[in-house]
Amino acid sequence: MTREATPADWPAMWPFVRRIAGAGETFSWDRDITEEQARALWFPEPPGRSVVAVDLDGIVLGAAAFYPNQGGPGSHVASANFMVDPNHAGRGVGRALGDHVLEQARADGYRAMQFNAVVETNTAAIRLWRSLGFEVLATVPDGFQHPIEGYVGLHIMYRRL
Repeated sequence: MTREATPADWPAMWPFVRRIAGAGETFSWDRDITEEQARALWFPEPPGRSVVAVDLDGIVLGAAAFYPNQGGPGSHVASANFMVDPNHAGRGVGRALGDHVLEQARADGYRAMQFNAVVETNTAAIRLWRSLGFEVLATVPDGFQHPIEGYVGLHIMYRRL
C-alpha cells in the first residue's frame, strides 16, 4: 500500500536513505549527506509530495518524492526520487511507488515526468522505469562516479503522463 508520507515516517526512512546514499552506487547525493539535508529532500515544499510504501503492519518499505523538474514555464514536467529499503527489494515496492507517483502526478496536472540522473548500472531501476513507459532520452557519458565500476553514464529518462 502507498500513502502520503508524514514527518512521523522519517525515523523509519532515514536508516535506508542513509544506507543507499552512503553506498554511492545509485544516487547522486553526497555519500555523507546529513540527516537534515536528506529529510529536506524527501519532504519537498508544495507542490512537491512525498509518499511511502508500507506493508500491512504499517512498516515503511520504501519512499518517493516528486516535484516540478524546473520552475516557471517548465513546472508542468515532474521529477522524482525513489528509494526502496534494500531489505525489501524485489517485492514490488518500487513498482507500487512508481505507479502511485505517476497516477498522482497526472492528477496534480503534470504533463510528463523526467528523471535527470538514472545511473546506467542500476539495471533493476532502468528495467522498472522502462516497464512503466519511460524511455532513455540521452546518456551523459561518465556522468556518475560509481565506487566499484568507476565512471559510468547517467540516463535522462522521460515519459508523458
